[in-house]
Amino acid sequence: MRRLWLILAMLLATALTPARAQEADAAEEEFDVTHFIFGHIGDAYEWHITEIKGKEISIPLPCIVIDDGLHVFSSRKMEEHGYTLNADGKLVNAATGARPVDISITKNVLGLIFDSILLVLLILLCARWYKRHDVLKEKPTGLAALLEPLIVMIENDVIKDAVGPEYKKFSPYLLTAFFFILINNLMGIFPVFPGGANITGNIAVTGVMALFTFLMVNLFGNKHYWKDILWPDVPLFLKAIPIMPVIEILGMFTKPFSLMIRLFANMLAGHIMLLSVIALIFLTAALGPVLNGSMTVVAALFGVFLDCLEILVAFLQAYVFTMLSAVFIGLAHPHPETETN
Repeated sequence: MRRLWLILAMLLATALTPARAQEADAAEEEFDVTHFIFGHIGDAYEWHITEIKGKEISIPLPCIVIDDGLHVFSSRKMEEHGYTLNADGKLVNAATGARPVDISITKNVLGLIFDSILLVLLILLCARWYKRHDVLKEKPTGLAALLEPLIVMIENDVIKDAVGPEYKKFSPYLLTAFFFILINNLMGIFPVFPGGANITGNIAVTGVMALFTFLMVNLFGNKHYWKDILWPDVPLFLKAIPIMPVIEILGMFTKPFSLMIRLFANMLAGHIMLLSVIALIFLTAALGPVLNGSMTVVAALFGVFLDCLEILVAFLQAYVFTMLSAVFIGLAHPHPETETN
């Protein structure tokens, strides 16, 4: 009798497996994981807010293109003006397929504007408190109490130690870089508008930040720095070939390149990991309420954990970028006579 029930159970399972597999395949076709993940971390000509009963709620952004003149229009009226998006999500001329000069206010651009305004407001409000109070008689409160420890820590423990005696000249840039990256990292984690834009996960933004560091290092490097690059203290044949100068010149470019890739890759990977965990909820929707319910709980808990981890990573990446930039600037200001004495 037990064998009969076992055979029946196996036949039932075999009969149900294809149906369950078809349901799962249908769910996968319905839910595009690639579109879900890259739609959130990629740039766009509108700011997606949410979706209610199949209707997408989004904020249209202004498209500004130069193509036989200047054209300004809403992203919702793109087709009316003769433009469309290609397979890469870039705006192109619908008739010719050619890409115009595109200076549109995209999602990342608008997020960058919001975050920059937020940074300026935070600094100005903090400066306003110090202007109105005597710091020798009373301790900072409110926003000033929050920002002062961060500013003192970055300047004294990072910039001053890495750059050396001339650190005050470079403190404004390095502190601005730290808070700019930190605010953009944190706003990228915040899921509600105007947060959620993947700014520091965009290689163009991290590339510009690395370029600023490159310019600070090489435009303000002293004569000892350039001597070590163009005529280093190595055997003459290494300078005559020249092997070491070429290696040193390559090093000038690999340092900012590593800054660009490190910040971009870490922030992008964090967003992809978090979105991949959330995607499990939708991918398991066709596998039954028990499995889907349990995976939803696991994904939600793991998502909260990853969010907390991302807050730590947001601070660490801003700290690492600032520290390495300060180290590179400090290496461009060696003082051999001071070290000898």
